[in-house]
Amino acid sequence: MMLAQRGLRVLLLDRAKFPSDKPLSTHGVLKTGGAVLKRLGLLPRVIASNCPPIRTCLLDPGPFEVMLESPSVGGVDAMYAPRRYVLDTVLVEGATGAGAELRERVAVTELVWEGEGAEARVVGVRGHDLETEAPIEERGRIVIGADGVHSLVARLVKAPRYEEIPLLTGVYWSYWEGVPIETGLEMHMRPGRMIGLVSTNDGLTNVGVYFPVAEFERFKSDVEGNFFANLEQHVPEIHERVRAGRKAVRWLGTGYQPNFFRKPHGLGWALVGDASSHHDSANPSGISYAFVDAERLAAAIDDGLGGRRPLADALADYERQRNERWLPHYHFLTKMLELDKPPSPEMMGLLGRVAEDPKGIGAQFLGLVEGDDACYGLLQPMDP
Repeated sequence: MMLAQRGLRVLLLDRAKFPSDKPLSTHGVLKTGGAVLKRLGLLPRVIASNCPPIRTCLLDPGPFEVMLESPSVGGVDAMYAPRRYVLDTVLVEGATGAGAELRERVAVTELVWEGEGAEARVVGVRGHDLETEAPIEERGRIVIGADGVHSLVARLVKAPRYEEIPLLTGVYWSYWEGVPIETGLEMHMRPGRMIGLVSTNDGLTNVGVYFPVAEFERFKSDVEGNFFANLEQHVPEIHERVRAGRKAVRWLGTGYQPNFFRKPHGLGWALVGDASSHHDSANPSGISYAFVDAERLAAAIDDGLGGRRPLADALADYERQRNERWLPHYHFLTKMLELDKPPSPEMMGLLGRVAEDPKGIGAQFLGLVEGDDACYGLLQPMDP
């Protein structure tokens, strides 16, 4: 959408046929991401999808409970958690409305290269139509892989990973009818566990249990039994609420949530979204990372293809800006997600300050969790 709005010819290829869901995905659009949607004119469509605004968060680290409200970002005062079939349809329609061409049910299987060795450049893609099996080949001045954690583009260009952190958590969740949640978002932190609830479309509540990844196979052996046993042991009030509701979809879970950044650009190619950097889903910022980075990448590509600066320099700035913005946040939240370790004294001290000053320190803490760089000052005492 952003590239098409700048007058560039854009071809969007996707294996899916929209509307489609991506069930194993967090779907929080935090205020940082909501501000991008607002600039694109798409936020009203998300709001109109029967997706409730979330303006407060119940934080429960065990010794206390506190209600928090984070600062507004870019004129957006609420986060939203739309289902992916809702959000992705809004995005696709926004892109095609801006002039991008969409081809659904297309599998990209290889890249087209020109040149040899260090001068080899990506100049297009090959694949096939999944319904007719007809082969396709398309060429362009740049190929962008927005194709997820298992990115084909990243694999074929051999994009190196860095800032890797070992797998942290496993998770199982589902969507529930009849499970009221007044704040829209609850985070319950217990030794070895994190239990989250968030309101989404159609009156449903997403309820998830996070645990150290080493326990995934054991949890998987009896998902329903372990899910309810964890709720009953750690947050009995939530257990009662969920038991009184009705599970609306099947159990969803994963033990593969890698944490890494990739080099997101090279000759004729770029990466964005989960293809560019991926994080444990207990870090609720993935979609917002993607929106902010897409905005920067679109500007860089427009500058480069428009001749205002060398494309390689513009893309290098895109990577630098991505890292400056997200690496402090990434390391902070991954430390919080080491569920097999007790919280550090620094973290417990910060949580104590949150309890003492919910409207000041507490608001900044929630803003930090949401990826608001204006709140990064709280990180200074955390990690010398």
